[in-house]
Amino acid sequence: MKSIFILLFCFSISCNAQNTLKLAKGEESPKATLEDVSWISGHWKGEAFGGIAEEIWSPPLGDSMMFVFKLVADGKVQFYEIGHIQQTERTLILQLKHFHGSLKGWEEKDDTVDFKLVKIEDNRAYFEGFTVEKISANEINMYVVIGHEDGTSEEAKFNYKRVE
Repeated sequence: MKSIFILLFCFSISCNAQNTLKLAKGEESPKATLEDVSWISGHWKGEAFGGIAEEIWSPPLGDSMMFVFKLVADGKVQFYEIGHIQQTERTLILQLKHFHGSLKGWEEKDDTVDFKLVKIEDNRAYFEGFTVEKISANEINMYVVIGHEDGTSEEAKFNYKRVE
């Protein structure tokens, strides 16, 4: 399964995505705080890749909003992610790491997959190759650029409903 998802959530320069953005060369991330994206917090569930995708996002605390992601297909955990949106001095960055269902890591020990903030709108937070869209208080979409081993990429949409 790792070969299918090895580049999941990795940014691809050759992307022709409709809902994801990237910074222009030399452009810096805009000023932002965790309060600007606090609406992401909650327990979310939806369907993806032939299975059930689940994400749990904490409210802002200690300069971060942490999250965990799990994909279950055919009754087994396919992979996990752990990550956060971190508040830096003036902006935000989304960082994550992938793990097999056995918790063996995909990235090297000290490496993370990083998504720089591009812009924030009332109902959207755009990171490079990763966008979160608030549809309502109980529904969000996440758009992610997925790079494939052959060098192509595509934008995947995850539709989540809040778990009460």
